[in-house]
Amino acid sequence: MNLSSADYLSYGLGTPDFVDVGEYKVHRDVVPYLEKLSALVASHGFSLRIESAYRSFERQLSIWNRKACGKLPLLSAEGVPMPVPSDEEELMYAILTWSALPGASRHHLGTDLDIVDANACPENYEVQLTPAECDGMFAPFHSFLDQVFGSDSSFGFNRVFVPGRGKIRPERWHIAHLPTSRQLLDKFSLDALRHIYENTEIACKQVILARLDSLAEEYIYPYFI
Repeated sequence: MNLSSADYLSYGLGTPDFVDVGEYKVHRDVVPYLEKLSALVASHGFSLRIESAYRSFERQLSIWNRKACGKLPLLSAEGVPMPVPSDEEELMYAILTWSALPGASRHHLGTDLDIVDANACPENYEVQLTPAECDGMFAPFHSFLDQVFGSDSSFGFNRVFVPGRGKIRPERWHIAHLPTSRQLLDKFSLDALRHIYENTEIACKQVILARLDSLAEEYIYPYFI
């Protein structure tokens, strides 16, 4: 398979042309719209803070493999820690509840952000990015964002992981700049992802390769909006 370095960017590989926003890297084209969204939420008493943005393939692979071996918490659909299954297929689906497949994560694009309201964080609080936080301390922030994303003043941002779309659990903290991400997702190829996996040490490798077509229909393509 002949792919240029630019063709690999949507998989979190290569050298993307991103800019630093605080300690995180964000796609250059997203920054002006992010500044407008930040100013809007600030005018209503909130402080948009990024908790995660661009992740390389290697970073997402590390998250995946560490969850598979128990070095990172594996969470149930309810968001509580669960034992690591011994069956590889069961383990794969357990990881997919909250984590994207390496190479198919929207965080590879630099257009997607995990955000919180910094004003609502208690001092020295370590953000977990869980549904409980969204329904608790960050509830007013997300309620305001609901209004923004339902209007014509969202600057191109919206949520992607929402109820009824695919099998990944809803993530209210995850937002995407859709006009920019759509341009990058046009380059995505499942055959290229398969090729990457064949040459990668990834946990549950054989079952991933065997189920890749159905995984794409349930865990990848529903979120390429």
